[in-house]
Amino acid sequence: MDLGLTGKTVVVTGGSGGIGHGLVVEFAREGANVVSASRDVATGEKLAGIAAAKGCRGRVLPVGTDVTDRASVDAMIAVAHREFGPVDVLVNNAGGVKSTYAFKDLDDETRRWEIALNIDGVVNCTLAVADDMLSRKTGSVINISSNSSLLGEAAQNIVHYGAVKGFVNSFTKLLAYEWGPQGARVNTIAPGWIVPHKNEDIASGSFWHRLDMGTPEGMQQALEDGTLFNMSSLPMQRLGRPEDIAGLALYLASDVSSYVTGQLISVSGGVYMP
Repeated sequence: MDLGLTGKTVVVTGGSGGIGHGLVVEFAREGANVVSASRDVATGEKLAGIAAAKGCRGRVLPVGTDVTDRASVDAMIAVAHREFGPVDVLVNNAGGVKSTYAFKDLDDETRRWEIALNIDGVVNCTLAVADDMLSRKTGSVINISSNSSLLGEAAQNIVHYGAVKGFVNSFTKLLAYEWGPQGARVNTIAPGWIVPHKNEDIASGSFWHRLDMGTPEGMQQALEDGTLFNMSSLPMQRLGRPEDIAGLALYLASDVSSYVTGQLISVSGGVYMP
């Protein structure tokens, strides 16, 4: 099916991360021109090379961006305008956990860091594309949340992170109601445990390194050995991959989903079933 994304301008924040990797490449494969907005420009440039090597029809443009800084976001959008034109799709993918902790041990630095990245970043980027979408009565905002905002067990030792992602869920519904009459749609994807294919796909600033999560290859082996944690009750017995998130994002970005807004969809192998 042709999703009609050829030539569209797509901004993916956190483009250098594991999920971001899948989002950037798959949008480019569909023919969209993608701004990979991340602090890690070097990984973004590597990703642009990967997309080109795969024969993706769209162009990938890495732009150094700090989503917690509105001026940095505005500068990134100005580059998108200059290179590709108005923004058609925004994927608010940048986010993350600073560290694991019991809630009683939450410190101010961690709290402010997680709010700035997961809340302020989403608000900054969405405000920055508002004129592009509302003035043309078209556009799709896709917010990447987390199953940790939906399930207590998924937020074990990251309660504050799950709570700030809860803001994203509410923000989506409320903004979808306001922007719907003006032609723009807003939806949320809540990933479960999503694992890159290779360790080399993980950027240096990723939470994988901060939280010492091991390697994707090690997780795949543990799954095959039957020793991977949290898999015994999962209906779909395989690892979630970045392209699982990208597939849904492509649908929500396209006119195929033109009657879908304000929705939250978990991509987690069935671990969350509302």
